[in-house]
Amino acid sequence: MTVIFIDRGTFVKTRLTAAALLLAASALAGCATTAPVEPASAAPLVAEASPPAAPTATADTEREKLFALFKASDEASLQRNPLQALFRGDMRYADRLGDNITDAYFAAEKAAAEADLGALARIDRSVLKPTDQLAYDVFKFSTEDTLRGYQPELLLLSKVRPMNHFFGIHTFYPTFASGKGAAPFKTLTDYENNLKRHADFVTYMDRAIGRWREGLASGVVDTRLTTRNMIEQLTTQLAQKPEDSPYFGPVKQFPDSVSAADRARLTAAYRASISGQLYPALTRVRNFLRSEYLPKARDGVGLLSMKGGPELYRYQVQSTTTLPLTPEEIHQTGLSEVARITAEMEKVRQEVGFKGTLKQFFEHLRTDPKFKPKSRDALTQGYYAVGKQVDAKLPEYFSTIPRAKLVIRPYEPFREKFEAGGSYEQGTPDGSRPGTFYFNAYDLPSRTTPGMTTLYLHEGAPGHHFQISLAQENEALPPFMRFGGNTAFVEGWALYAETLGYDMGFYRDPYQRMGTLDDEMLRAMRLVVDTGIHSKGWSRDQSIQYMIDHSSMGKTDATAEVERYIAIPSQALAYKIGALTIQRLRKKAEAELGPKFDVKDFHAQVLMTGALPLAILEQKIDRWIAERKAA
Repeated sequence: MTVIFIDRGTFVKTRLTAAALLLAASALAGCATTAPVEPASAAPLVAEASPPAAPTATADTEREKLFALFKASDEASLQRNPLQALFRGDMRYADRLGDNITDAYFAAEKAAAEADLGALARIDRSVLKPTDQLAYDVFKFSTEDTLRGYQPELLLLSKVRPMNHFFGIHTFYPTFASGKGAAPFKTLTDYENNLKRHADFVTYMDRAIGRWREGLASGVVDTRLTTRNMIEQLTTQLAQKPEDSPYFGPVKQFPDSVSAADRARLTAAYRASISGQLYPALTRVRNFLRSEYLPKARDGVGLLSMKGGPELYRYQVQSTTTLPLTPEEIHQTGLSEVARITAEMEKVRQEVGFKGTLKQFFEHLRTDPKFKPKSRDALTQGYYAVGKQVDAKLPEYFSTIPRAKLVIRPYEPFREKFEAGGSYEQGTPDGSRPGTFYFNAYDLPSRTTPGMTTLYLHEGAPGHHFQISLAQENEALPPFMRFGGNTAFVEGWALYAETLGYDMGFYRDPYQRMGTLDDEMLRAMRLVVDTGIHSKGWSRDQSIQYMIDHSSMGKTDATAEVERYIAIPSQALAYKIGALTIQRLRKKAEAELGPKFDVKDFHAQVLMTGALPLAILEQKIDRWIAERKAA
């Protein structure tokens, strides 16, 4: 199951590994893609330097076997993971949430990965065309990584921590089922399916309690901090009257096709389900966490303090970055990037004539009223304006624009406190549901405006919206490439997209440039802080202070960031590692191709074959450079 958590900071990873929470929540909301290959009748995905040689019978045979494997693997995955299908707009399994928490589910995922690798090994890669070889390589890479996550020693560490405040069904499901999320409410069947999913949600919540109890018995427990945050999240939801909760939203907006009699029946059924099923389940989880789990949760916030944690973190680092990196290597890269970006910030401070120190300049940016949004509506209108400016520039840098529309809206109040500064939820491949850029308006006085352009470029266009939409709209790709992905590519592209603001001329204003440097600094600090927390024993307060000292982040944002790194170790490393790779490959292409370099073509090479593991992306760009030089 591919799960991707997309946001200004959020999460992404390939087919759910050990930590397989049903709800990679926003994750599923952001399923990205992973690689290329055209079906037998399609035109080449990317123009080749010279016409391909006529395929031999062996090549055709092996290609048919390869695509049959892709199709069978994807269909089996959709049956095991019905939400994955629903997010694509495939409603065949829409009456189920899925069962991503049981031993039977984990065994089925492991068996599927083993079977897929066995079938792949029986295909002769050497006779395949280059684009098909690329697909073969990505499928092999991601499936092997999935299988590593199901090693018994890793699975025992992850399955007993089924949710946390940043990654869990308890925060995903309310929006999903609200009538404003991914679940459709266009027909009577849609409304009936939602009630059936409510029952699955209740089952999941009770099974989560069982998993936590297993962890208590084995000594593998989550942090007190994360547990307290979950308790607060659940308490906030339960404080709402059933009729005011997101779960009641669908019956407030019936489509015309639902009769008056059905409306009355469904309204009563939804009210009963909320009061008699959902709220009691949420209450059971909240009370268990508060009375049984919290007293035994660990004080240490890093995996370093958890039984088996250091081994788990080393695996997560390599899985998230798709590269054979160690925590120490990443920590040192982070320190180097922090130093480089600090020097650029000093240039901005001098340019605007600020007389104090850089730290005083940070405080000036945090506190001066001219950098504060006046209201939630003003912030929303500001993002609309940024979007229009960016849209006008995009054709200069991209040869293909997504069909899917992009909408902009703030997080709902019930979840905004614990969300990142922004995030993206994918639309459907056919464009019937647009992509959504969410921004955070919680604690408005703590928000500042210089980073608005860079946040839009990252979460909206040409960041996540382009990368995810172009992949899933490309029917020439096999499904695992259209809808799969890895964090390093997905978030690396979005961070790279921020840098296009320089090319587009948006950062000539020094304060907007400071905003993008601040966001780049955030990604550099993540390398330092995430590894500091989980491999060096940094405390929560030490980590927050480091981020405040090296950027203009307010304490509210810095706290949310650090608590997120505590909840989902290694995910935050992907942004900078991925962006550094894409930036390095562009510089390499510019240097080697000179006047033959075309930025539109480079972007097509990066985007149009899905979210590739970084080493495979580099191999592809190297081949493209060689072909262009020879042309």
